[in-house]
Amino acid sequence: MRFPFSLTASMAKYLLKKRLTFTKRFPLVLMLEPLFTCNLRCAGCGRIREYADHLSERLSLQECLDSATECGAPLVSICGGEPLLYPEIGELVRQLTDVQKRHVYLCTNGVELTKHLHAETFRPSSRFFLNVHLDGMEKHHDAAAGRSGVFAAAIEGLRLAHAAGFQTCTNTTLYRESSVDEIVDLCHTLQNANVGGLMLAPAFSYETFDETCAEKLFLQKEETHQKFQELEKRLAGMNLTATPLYRDFLAGRRTLPCAAWANPTRNVCGWKAPCYLLTDAHYPTYREMLKNTKWETLGPEGTDPRCQNCMMHCGFEPGAVLVANRNPIQGLRLAWWQLFG
Repeated sequence: MRFPFSLTASMAKYLLKKRLTFTKRFPLVLMLEPLFTCNLRCAGCGRIREYADHLSERLSLQECLDSATECGAPLVSICGGEPLLYPEIGELVRQLTDVQKRHVYLCTNGVELTKHLHAETFRPSSRFFLNVHLDGMEKHHDAAAGRSGVFAAAIEGLRLAHAAGFQTCTNTTLYRESSVDEIVDLCHTLQNANVGGLMLAPAFSYETFDETCAEKLFLQKEETHQKFQELEKRLAGMNLTATPLYRDFLAGRRTLPCAAWANPTRNVCGWKAPCYLLTDAHYPTYREMLKNTKWETLGPEGTDPRCQNCMMHCGFEPGAVLVANRNPIQGLRLAWWQLFG
């Protein structure tokens, strides 16, 4: 089974309930950003640029927990910023997994991971995943992170986490200069380190980047198709966490709706709209954000020009899940992939 039974059962029950109640829009994953503070300044990061005036602020533990309750998503992705710098990170994970019974992905650059493992900040659980961000092999990843030793620290942290019984996965973002050969090498390196799941997705051109920088860094849609078509051939049999429908989308074989509303973002400024990537407003409540955002303008069928080359998993992976939830054939395909793929 690709994901733990508890996660599969929880998500299936949740989706069935929403379908039976004819709920049009609902959250699947809460993108929770307790802070924007980070120990790195990565070349492709939009957060430290967009929220430069808020880097010293953070949500309280209770605000984080209340946001999860208010939203109601069965899965929480704790991101940022670097969440391992959040003082209450251990208690936040414990409350979300043990008390609220949610599944949690903690997204980290891995620099502080070994320290937290030695300190036993967390305990292994079927509801908890350590998700380390790696964009290439050591030379290029450290260059993109602006600091030497980042790749080595992340790999060491992943090895220690696996040995301690934690579920591990990685998140790799592809840029225009990302080499297919290097990404293939990275995936083999990670699999040899016993990483449980590998996520690959194209980067997004944040508005905070100037035009020249954006043109150099970020892929156009046709370039994304080409890279993922080649990667698909060369990574056959690897434990990729992207659903088959989303992989078809990345390779240009099908279209998908953008379901940005299914991955709402909560940070120190409020509930971010319209999506994890774009910021037009922050709302004080989840309900206000859901009601006031013009969702029909987003995605490939919308009118927002900022979405032209976007193929990010935060909008289209939930779109894939929702397509499978409404289409029996695609639903069976997704179930087969989860059980045997």
